[in-house]
Amino acid sequence: MDVGSDSSGSATAGSGSGGNSAAQTLMIAYDGSPNADRAIRYAGQFLRAQSAVVVTAWQPGGMTPARMSTLAGGMQPFIDTQLDAGVDQALEDEAASINERGVTLAAECGLAARGSLVEVESTVWGALVAAAEALDVDLLVTGTRGASGLKALLRSSVAERVLKHCHRPVFIVPAKCEKEPQVTL
Repeated sequence: MDVGSDSSGSATAGSGSGGNSAAQTLMIAYDGSPNADRAIRYAGQFLRAQSAVVVTAWQPGGMTPARMSTLAGGMQPFIDTQLDAGVDQALEDEAASINERGVTLAAECGLAARGSLVEVESTVWGALVAAAEALDVDLLVTGTRGASGLKALLRSSVAERVLKHCHRPVFIVPAKCEKEPQVTL
């Protein structure tokens, strides 16, 4: 699955211009975490749109930070491309499985959802912002990890970067919400 591949034709029913709610499309960033589950539940509870696209970003094995750091240091051993292809396929399959769980949860929460994978070329937040543009969505929904203190300083927040760089409205569900919303249909 890819951002551009949709068997039903266009990526959205609307123009992405924020028209009436019957033609709006949500994009939900989904990584399989409890916080991403919470974001889907909140979207189902509080947002009404004709369709939702659950997007899972995945990164090929050759692009992982550990691998890239060895390339930068000139310490890259002989690369077996067959092995890399197998690793990449396993990572993509795992992302597809995670994405399927997100689509199922979105449907249980009353959203007409389909899934899409986006390959990370540099950063996860960049891939999500590019997917929102390519899909021409009206609203991007994401959760947060809820890191604070030293952890927050050491790791950049995907949600924060999406909010800063996306040229579309962003709905962020914090990690430490008091209550899970009840799903009502």
